[in-house]
Amino acid sequence: MDTIIELFSYDFFVNAFMASLLAAISCGIVGTYIVSRRIVFISGGITHASFGGIGMGYYLGINPLFGAGIFAILSGMGIQLFSSKGKVREDSSIAIWWSLGMAIGIIFVYLTPGYAPNLLSYLFGSILTVSTGEIWLMLALAIVIILFFTLFYRTILYISFDEDFARTSNLPVNLFNYLLMILISLTIVLNIRVVGIILILSLLTIPQATANVLTREFGRMMVYSVGFAFLASFIGLLISYFADIPSGATIIFTQVVLFGLVKLIKMLSSSRK
Repeated sequence: MDTIIELFSYDFFVNAFMASLLAAISCGIVGTYIVSRRIVFISGGITHASFGGIGMGYYLGINPLFGAGIFAILSGMGIQLFSSKGKVREDSSIAIWWSLGMAIGIIFVYLTPGYAPNLLSYLFGSILTVSTGEIWLMLALAIVIILFFTLFYRTILYISFDEDFARTSNLPVNLFNYLLMILISLTIVLNIRVVGIILILSLLTIPQATANVLTREFGRMMVYSVGFAFLASFIGLLISYFADIPSGATIIFTQVVLFGLVKLIKMLSSSRK
């Protein structure tokens, strides 16, 4: 216990702790919408398409996260536009943007002179190297997400479970679809450093699946998802530090173990009743 307390005297560990907390908030809330709306595959498309922005960022000499953010938002808008206006099947639209982003990213990384030293941290995550500047960006995003979901809770709830009813109720469904797509894109990009492009989708789905074992209510599911995401992220962070293994993979592995434990406890509790 003393060793864990001592870790908080190091700036890098404090940043990692804050990153795990803020990632849990943003991914817990946004992930609940993604799972309830059943658009996990869309989120996967945006996640992999953002690699194009990372590659362009390296090539242009700018922050790769800035490039990833722009590319992720454009990809999210493109998927939405192709599906609603371009009469392209949603799965085909996702595949197009997914493939385009990955292809552009690989091309620009190849064209970049020298070696891209931080590329693996974007692919697989490196929570122990999250900077203070990235923490502030994650905090700003978490605040925006909390305010947005608090102010427009009922509208988001209607769109999540019955979009047709929301449209007949004259709610601005298209506007909210685009706004939520932007929030999804930013959530993905700003949490890439925590678990990486390869695993970020897990942070948006596994805590929600765990929460869904205990509740079906949208609001409670968001709260539980945040709690489970933070618990698993912090435990995974500690394990990865002491065992000297990749942090992103350890966090996701811990998420899966936690899901299994909650599911088992729920089954045992139901069988006793």
